[in-house]
Amino acid sequence: MKRILIADDHAVVRSGLRAIVETQSNWIVTGEATNGEQAVSLAVETRSDAVIVDYSMPLMNGLEVSRRLKALDLHTEVLILTMHEDEELLTEAILAGVRGFLFKSDAKKHLISAIEALLDGRPYFTSALVEKLLHDYQLNKQGRSDILLTSREQSVVQLIAEGHTNRSISDLLQLSVKTVETHRASAMRKLGMSSTAELVRYAIRKKLVAP
Repeated sequence: MKRILIADDHAVVRSGLRAIVETQSNWIVTGEATNGEQAVSLAVETRSDAVIVDYSMPLMNGLEVSRRLKALDLHTEVLILTMHEDEELLTEAILAGVRGFLFKSDAKKHLISAIEALLDGRPYFTSALVEKLLHDYQLNKQGRSDILLTSREQSVVQLIAEGHTNRSISDLLQLSVKTVETHRASAMRKLGMSSTAELVRYAIRKKLVAP
């Protein structure tokens, strides 16, 4: 029996995903998480084979969840769901080692195939994602004004925008306060920003947090 964990901060989405997963007689839903920190905790507790996680989760986004599970060496596959077609998000997901990526709008049609592929040790990206990523790379944009933050910098910016202090971010991401401050300063330098308010506006614009 394969154990599947569902992580999304919207109850309606979790219910829809559960209904799809439970059509498979050899799969069982081990739990539902409402934020990234809970997703990691439940994945460890239930020893889930796969985690379906929304990219835009509170406390810890989908990429951070994937990174944390990989660091714990749980051999848990992560399928990230998103509603946004974003070149930076796709690039960062691949750099973070994510092997499964799916648009929420495609979940009803492709979720089963995606999980089956991951459980079989194969990556899964919908064709629309692959085509978009290839197209964006082929454009080879030069001198673009939008600076690419690392996924760790994005996680720090997200938590700042959610109102967390450097100390609470340190606890959530299991980093030293000094390292958090370094990521914060690096993000602000890259973005040419000098205030927390500017970081919050950036996080909202990039859909790291809800407006």
